[in-house]
Amino acid sequence: MHFDKRVEGPYRIYAGAVQATQGRGYCASVVVSRNKHGSACGREAYREEGLACRHCWEFPDEALIYAVARGREIIARQPQMLSG
Repeated sequence: MHFDKRVEGPYRIYAGAVQATQGRGYCASVVVSRNKHGSACGREAYREEGLACRHCWEFPDEALIYAVARGREIIARQPQMLSG
């Protein structure tokens, strides 16, 4: 399993690349957390496992890039999902 973490304003994006069960590449997942006023830990606001209908990328870095991009898209396009 491979991970990446990014800070996007008041949000944190946690991206993951998990080796496919058939051993044919890596599937991507993403979790977006909303941080409270500078807190190191945040509340999970969005989670999606098996991004792109469980598409498998050949390399883990490709899956991580996709997962981070999806997290950024959620933050930019669907902020109402992340509020609360």
